[in-house]
Amino acid sequence: MAKKKQQDQEANASEEQNVETPQEEVEEASAAEETSAEAEQQPTLEEQLAAAREEVQKNWDLYLRQRADMENLRKRAKKEKEDMARFGNENIIREIVPVLDNLERAVEHAKQENSGGETLLQGVEMTLNMFTKGLDKFGVKPFDSIGETFDPSRHEAMGQLESADQEPNTVLQEMQKGYLLNDRLLRPALVMVAKAPVKAQTEE
Repeated sequence: MAKKKQQDQEANASEEQNVETPQEEVEEASAAEETSAEAEQQPTLEEQLAAAREEVQKNWDLYLRQRADMENLRKRAKKEKEDMARFGNENIIREIVPVLDNLERAVEHAKQENSGGETLLQGVEMTLNMFTKGLDKFGVKPFDSIGETFDPSRHEAMGQLESADQEPNTVLQEMQKGYLLNDRLLRPALVMVAKAPVKAQTEE
């Protein structure tokens, strides 16, 4: 009898251990609901694949637009370069054309006048002055060489002349005027340079 009673007590204790409290049941149910909600919020593999494909398409479209923009920029730059090569001298040519007009007028006037030498000279001088002013607008200026010391960076010697009045290596004559373009040498001057007389060199 006592043994049976002990077995009944052990069975009751085991049942009490297996019986969950209402609080524990609520917590487990809440945890299960959270797990289910998280599973529902996470995208499926199909959804992830669709999103990835959409992103790839957007990037491809952006690449094509940028490539088209670069191609248009390259074509525009090429056209501007070609136009610059064709019309880059337009401004200076516009200044030169009136000079030609004046020269033609001077020649025509000289043909009509019997004593047109002086008139032609005046016309040529006016044209030359106009031409010089036109070049000056674009930074083209002549430089003086006579009386200056020979400078190989600005002068090109055509020969030497004996001179007792000038120091050796001094420019005596200018065969062709030199020009600067914005302070940079455009064309050297062709000059004759002084040298000591032969007699003086012998005495030395």
